[in-house]
Amino acid sequence: MKNNVTIIAEAGVNHNGNINNARKLINAAAEAGADYVKFQTFKTELNLTKSAKKAGYQEETTGTEESQYEMIKKLELSFEDFLSLKKYCDKKGIGFLSTGFDFPSLDFLESLSPDFYKIPSGEITNLPYLRKIAGFHRPIVMSTGMANIEEIKDAYNVLIKAGLKSSDITIVHCNTEYPTPMEDVNLKAMNDIGEKIGTKIGYSDHTLGIEVPIAAVALGATVIEKHFTLDKTLPGNDHYHAMDPDDLKLFVDNIELLHKISGQYYKEPLECEKESRKQARRSIVAKVSMKKNEILTREKVTFKRPGTGISPADLDKVLGRKVAKNIPEDELISWDEV
Repeated sequence: MKNNVTIIAEAGVNHNGNINNARKLINAAAEAGADYVKFQTFKTELNLTKSAKKAGYQEETTGTEESQYEMIKKLELSFEDFLSLKKYCDKKGIGFLSTGFDFPSLDFLESLSPDFYKIPSGEITNLPYLRKIAGFHRPIVMSTGMANIEEIKDAYNVLIKAGLKSSDITIVHCNTEYPTPMEDVNLKAMNDIGEKIGTKIGYSDHTLGIEVPIAAVALGATVIEKHFTLDKTLPGNDHYHAMDPDDLKLFVDNIELLHKISGQYYKEPLECEKESRKQARRSIVAKVSMKKNEILTREKVTFKRPGTGISPADLDKVLGRKVAKNIPEDELISWDEV
């Protein structure tokens, strides 16, 4: 995890059913600096009826000639393929993840000992699915697209009752409109989830560009997930709104910059400001010449730079004192002189 933010490049099915494309996605995600590359593991017949219609955005990007079942079946990789991809991720030094959409796929993924499981938005009301994943006793990242706060609480409670701790769970705000219009991002909902449920928070992005996930990190997201592709013009329903390798590299660089500029959780002058502090602040200065034992009054002082003498904040402490020696006009007054 870099800079307290886990960056997940969601390759999903953007390999278009080709394992060589999947390896290229792994290469590009690793080179760009993502923490994980994530795929989708499923058996089509266990997830879709043959009569299921495509979503609107799927029809726009892939046409209406085939059913959703036929489209998804073309994107299915085998368990053997994913075992190979896991080994390839290990070789390339990037974390492997995949969302399992059915119980056999989840059992297979558990055999790969994943660092955590990613629950997709569509499964948040699938309580048997939630109990199945919780039974693996691994950390959970759960997306909440289309859900209201009560459904999120219900899903969270199922995970807790199944044996997970709150510290094991990160709840991710998400809007499942592809692409998500800026006016529908509703990013403050991420913080509402954190306040009302008390878990770590994150954001799964479907907007165009990288501005929104960067803003999410600034607001406290500890996990960022965004679709990733080799080429936004490739055929398929998840390419056009995804990050390409250049976008991902720029995003990672911006997250590192954001971490650098965020600094510490308390206000204190930094080492680099110490000289400026002396030069930019003011000191109590003799407005007129004063002789030894003369009473120092407000009319006899003014305030000028540099700030290496007595601070104006201490004016009340010195007024009314006798000066210890002669002080010429326009001289900074020091503590040994009053």
